[in-house]
Amino acid sequence: MRRRTPTGPPLHGLLVVDKPLGKTSMDVVRIVRRAAGGHKTGHAGTLDPLATGVLVVCLGQATKAVEGLMGLTKIYETVVDLSAFTATDDAEGPREEVAVARPPARAELDAVLPEFIGTIEQRPPQYSALKVDGRPAYRYARKGEAVELAARPVRIDSLEVLEFAWPRLALRVTCGRGTYIRSLARQLGERLGTGGHLASLRRTAIGPYTLERAVTLDALPMPLLQEQLLDVPEAGAS
Repeated sequence: MRRRTPTGPPLHGLLVVDKPLGKTSMDVVRIVRRAAGGHKTGHAGTLDPLATGVLVVCLGQATKAVEGLMGLTKIYETVVDLSAFTATDDAEGPREEVAVARPPARAELDAVLPEFIGTIEQRPPQYSALKVDGRPAYRYARKGEAVELAARPVRIDSLEVLEFAWPRLALRVTCGRGTYIRSLARQLGERLGTGGHLASLRRTAIGPYTLERAVTLDALPMPLLQEQLLDVPEAGAS
């Protein structure tokens, strides 16, 4: 489909959007692009459709700042279901129940979590957008084709337990670029001898761009105006 010719003056800046459940990151970009008269628009860090929260959308010259924005520290709040694994590592895939004779105690959980802080090796989910021979891994996974995704180093700065009531573990995760919270859920389950997949995921911050600065799609101005955007130089903030 041919993209329509942009209308109105070009916009340059950042818009922090609270991505709703069920929308892809590109869905959000398309909606913001329409509000911006069809001018150049992109985002700085994908959120899965089943995740919600902070998505930084870049317009005009701010799209040049995407790489820097993606390197900023991120904060997530997540609920991990320790009773089962899934093929997708989240609630979308079919459950693979795990028989747990004795659920881990809070003290056991507290003893294990420090192992996942710092630079750790992490194997990305089979259902991810990482390219294998030029195609996203999830395309192979949807056809039942196994692909080998090599483990890679990621940085986790902190893990804070918000609540633990078997089988649900609520965590606040502060981490660096490229960290898959879905993979972390799987890894925790493997280490604890339980299951492990994401029941929910919400990104609350990318660097200084927090939910408090975010607009919902329902409240998105139509048309979007320059004064409603954050300045491009803020993209270098940490």
